[in-house]
Amino acid sequence: MDERVPRDFETLRATILDRRETLPKRIAQIAAYALDNPDDIAFGTAASIAASAGVQPSTLIRFAQQLGFDGFTSLQQVFRERLRERNSSYDERLQALRAKAEGGAGHRAIFDGFVAAASTSLNDISRTLDDAHLEDAISLLAKAQTIYVLAKRRSYPVATYIAYALGKLKIRNQLIESAAGLNAEMVGFATPADAVIAISFSPYAPATIEEARTISEQGVPIVAITDSSFSPLAQFARVWFEVAEADFAGFRSLSATMALAMALTVGVGEKRRDASRKRKA
Repeated sequence: MDERVPRDFETLRATILDRRETLPKRIAQIAAYALDNPDDIAFGTAASIAASAGVQPSTLIRFAQQLGFDGFTSLQQVFRERLRERNSSYDERLQALRAKAEGGAGHRAIFDGFVAAASTSLNDISRTLDDAHLEDAISLLAKAQTIYVLAKRRSYPVATYIAYALGKLKIRNQLIESAAGLNAEMVGFATPADAVIAISFSPYAPATIEEARTISEQGVPIVAITDSSFSPLAQFARVWFEVAEADFAGFRSLSATMALAMALTVGVGEKRRDASRKRKA
């Protein structure tokens, strides 16, 4: 295989994103499907994948060749390897961490590993954050009557922090969660005068994507925090941020995501305070 051909999923993903503007329409369609549904690519057949993506099976071969692979099977191996790496159980991850500690480095080495991963994530977002996007998102949220906050699973701690901080700033908000299963009813109250902060990372929580779709169809503007321009959240968002979190021993922190969430929340509070001062002046 050519040395320039992506050999791991992260390199493959970066290559696809780098070329997304120049890919032919059908190739771009399967590229987006591949990044949104990597597990399907890993173990699906060419026929089943093509049917799900809405393309011809021959498009899969052209997609693989566009990236330098000799055929679709070679490309599929990268997705299968990713699945093997990502599907390690939490017990296996903890064993890996424990081995580092028992190897003589001690638990301080584990702590330092997580600090290093967090630092990498924070440095990356500091370098890549688009100032205009940040201003647009804060302006959009500051005008909202109610800010709805939507996230599930790994992203949920960020949503609860946002809701907590907005409450402390006396900004009306609604965390979309319900033990009684009333999420759909809560979503139904959102109007175009409101706004939504939606957060989801691969593998994207289906409920988050579906609720974001519903809210978007109601004409409610969405600010999304996600990890790819091919993320299903990006297509619904008025403004979206791409956040890549580094991991240590398979565990990903939320350092960069939380920093962005804090900036958005406090920024909205400052924007509203400034507007209030001007009205009183």
